[in-house]
Amino acid sequence: MTSPSTPKTPSVPTGQPRVSIKGASKSFGDSVVLNGIDLDVEVGEVAVLIGPSGAGKSTLLRCINGLERLTAGSVEIDGVRLQYREAALNRMREHVGMVFQSFNLFPHLTAIENVMMAQMSVSKRSSADARERASALLARVGLEDKTESYPSALSGGQQQRVAIARALAMSPKLMLFDEPTSALDPELVGEVLQVMRELADDGMTMVVVTHEMRFARQVADRVILLADGGIVEEGAPEKVLDNPESDRAKAFLRQIESGG
Repeated sequence: MTSPSTPKTPSVPTGQPRVSIKGASKSFGDSVVLNGIDLDVEVGEVAVLIGPSGAGKSTLLRCINGLERLTAGSVEIDGVRLQYREAALNRMREHVGMVFQSFNLFPHLTAIENVMMAQMSVSKRSSADARERASALLARVGLEDKTESYPSALSGGQQQRVAIARALAMSPKLMLFDEPTSALDPELVGEVLQVMRELADDGMTMVVVTHEMRFARQVADRVILLADGGIVEEGAPEKVLDNPESDRAKAFLRQIESGG
């Protein structure tokens, strides 16, 4: 897989985190999903969120890019506080890519057209420039021979790689992944994780929600265990996954190991 030339990520002041979350709380009615989360993600860091279903992992990702509005607290990206006005959200999302469990591709557009669309509609790139960049990005994720294929003709793993290429097309400085392999057949998981490993190797700042413990162990700079609305434990993968301190973390990891 080749890497196209990409605009350099805008620089940030030394020591300033790419993402800074302070006192983040989120409730849906009487249900408290996040309760006072404090979390910084540094430039170039791969932070992997793990935890039981319902722990708030996906909600936290959606709060980072404004798809959900915090009940309390704040999110800053490169020192700029997240605002919920449409224009401000659109500006922020030009620099934050998100890949979902479902691929969310337009079925009536080919792979290359899916990757071109936001470039033209949001970044106002010409069709020729958008096509050139889309072609390079599809090659980067190993789909140079699928540019004119429609989603229905692609496997789930191929569709997810198109979705990653589409997110990269906006030259993001932050990538959010919400269980990107959970909808895939087991034999297709590896091809998506390989693209994510290559992004990490290239220095992309990433926040990843996943149950793939091997990926967390091999690629994460930091593993963060969420449960009961808060951060239960965080640290290097070998610390959290091999030597957890809290009973809650130990119980969760035992469940994962047993396949429960």
